[in-house]
Amino acid sequence: MSNLYGDYNQKIDYVFKIVLIGDSAVGKSQLLARFARNEFNLDSKATIGVEFQTKTLIIDNKTVKAQIWDTAGQERYRAVTSAYYRGAVGAMLVYDLTKRQSFDHMARWLEELRGHADKNIVIMLIGNKCDLGSLRAVPIEDAQEFAERENLFFMETSALESTNVETAFMSILKEIYQIVGKKTLTADEGAEYAKSQSLKGTRIILPGQESDSAGRGAGCCISS
Repeated sequence: MSNLYGDYNQKIDYVFKIVLIGDSAVGKSQLLARFARNEFNLDSKATIGVEFQTKTLIIDNKTVKAQIWDTAGQERYRAVTSAYYRGAVGAMLVYDLTKRQSFDHMARWLEELRGHADKNIVIMLIGNKCDLGSLRAVPIEDAQEFAERENLFFMETSALESTNVETAFMSILKEIYQIVGKKTLTADEGAEYAKSQSLKGTRIILPGQESDSAGRGAGCCISS
């Protein structure tokens, strides 16, 4: 992917803000670290409040700066982090597929997201820790059904093994780019984030993806 990542001295054509939300300890920070720095920290501590990282990439010969916000999953920080949904054009709802409760809370997190973000925000459901297939507590079918019902994109990932992590982030970024790429969107420092009202919820089609999502069962899954 030598042509994927941009020169940091380049003019930024677009800035996309993406938020990661979900319960504490589902791996949001690890997903971000894996994508932004290709790192995984076994001693990672819980995020306090809100943190964000940026990554500059090239999409369709345009320089895109992704600002990815990692929100703390603990209840006591939810009121603090809610303001950070504002301006987001993408969101990843993350659950731990070995912890059923974290998946059961997705409806609540989605409700909160939709209460604070633009109604046309691009949302992907992420089942993390698919390397722990033997401990799976959330069948792929349950997640796919929820995603289809709520009109979400869906993918299973492993931050530990780097499975589908880059694919997930790049898919949501490319989806946002396809929607707003033709618009008069600027990314000067201090400029407003992408105009979320220009977004329309279209589907992500990934290379090699089959309509029936091969890989149902123990493996990691990609689905639209």
